[in-house]
Amino acid sequence: MEDTAKMKGQPGEEEKMEPDTVNEEEGREFSQGEEGPGGQRENGEPAEEALGEAVEGEKEKKGFFHKKDKKDPKDEKIEELTDRLKRSMAEFDNFRKRTEKEKSAMYEIGAKDIIEKILPVVDNFERGLAAIPEDAKGTPFAEGMEKIYKQFEKTLEEIGVTPIEAAGKPFDPNFHNAVMHVEDENYGEQIVVTELQKGYLYRDSVVRHSMVQVAN
Repeated sequence: MEDTAKMKGQPGEEEKMEPDTVNEEEGREFSQGEEGPGGQRENGEPAEEALGEAVEGEKEKKGFFHKKDKKDPKDEKIEELTDRLKRSMAEFDNFRKRTEKEKSAMYEIGAKDIIEKILPVVDNFERGLAAIPEDAKGTPFAEGMEKIYKQFEKTLEEIGVTPIEAAGKPFDPNFHNAVMHVEDENYGEQIVVTELQKGYLYRDSVVRHSMVQVAN
């Protein structure tokens, strides 16, 4: 009895306790990877199913599983016809501009050809007027010739034909055709002294160059 009492009463020794197994299912610790209440792991991370649902939800929000709407065949046909119409209109507009440009060029070429044929008649008028004697300049014939020549000049000016200025101007090969050369101290270098035949412009292009004599 004494030994038993001594053993129970020895200081520093504690009585070993066996674990309580009554509420083992409720109180046991969750092993690694095992889900706890609410679908969460012991460390607070979401369970695999909950995590998968969250990921799928995020993908749906971002449009990962959004299927492209298939176009209606009617809409595709409308787009095709619209594109063909736009192309046809663009081609026609280019054709119209090209045709107008060609027509304008042909008109200008034809006008120049007619003017070149008329200019010799104008030259003959000028020669005829220059040949009228002084005592005959006031006669009805001379005045009639002068009026016809003035009308000719006005008509040519209205259609865009203008004479090229030559006498006293610096020589310009773009407008003048030098056929004679003379040394004259009264004129500067490369100055047109005499206009032998009048030149003409049609709008901005030369129909006929002026035939001139150039000094120095």
